[in-house]
Amino acid sequence: MEVEATPVVRPGYDAGRTRPAERRRRRAYIELTLLSLLTGVGLWWAAVASGLANPVLMPPPQVVVRAIVEMVVDGTLPIHIGVSVARALGGFLLAALIGVPIGVLVGRSARAHALIEPWIELARPVPPIAVLPLVVLWFGIGEESKLVVVFYGALFPILVNTVHGVRSVDNGLIRAARALGASERQIFCLVVLPASVPSVVTGLRLGAGMAIFVLVAAELLGSTAGLGWLIMDAREHFFTDRIMVGIVALGMVGYVINRSLLWLEHRLVRWRPAQE
Repeated sequence: MEVEATPVVRPGYDAGRTRPAERRRRRAYIELTLLSLLTGVGLWWAAVASGLANPVLMPPPQVVVRAIVEMVVDGTLPIHIGVSVARALGGFLLAALIGVPIGVLVGRSARAHALIEPWIELARPVPPIAVLPLVVLWFGIGEESKLVVVFYGALFPILVNTVHGVRSVDNGLIRAARALGASERQIFCLVVLPASVPSVVTGLRLGAGMAIFVLVAAELLGSTAGLGWLIMDAREHFFTDRIMVGIVALGMVGYVINRSLLWLEHRLVRWRPAQE
């Protein structure tokens, strides 16, 4: 007797969703994104052209684009971007390597939570800018102080979101795994970690944004390169177009890092249904 094969359907997969429909949905998303960006640039241009904004204090888009081209051609902008990205990624990766394991430990262990959580809540409200003078006294004005400040700023969003993700895992899933005979190690690897990945990635995204935010302040001390230094140097010489170049470059760096983390989340949690 022949048995009809049943197609295997992945969790979160909609059998009625065709590839052309998915392509149309993606194309519509890209079109709306471009429309939003063009609308924002158009409003910026209109504000300057109509006299609502002073072109000296807020240069129009074409002036900023010309400054970007000039700085790319002479090589200064890539150097500033490279220096800032290296500093931001160094502190951010260090915060991730330390914050995620500690967050998992605090989230899984009641004793670790009781011992470490009070220190987290005491240190977390302290702004990174407040500890910057002390860090400079300890580490000087070299790269070490910038790395430490960026690490401090990125650590707590990663740590807090990791703890939240681990402690928010559905206890029903854990009890079901135990009922099926899973060991504690299997429960941790196959239930707890996958369920907490979205919160961990959210913490990484927040930590990356904080790393860039803190980096600008860290580059004000003893720097000769970097986007933060570029903005402050342009302010001192009243080059408002270069100030805008630094702001745009910071936004683009943050956007690329954020999209990379979203891609990582998509790769790690393929089982989760995509949002419409």
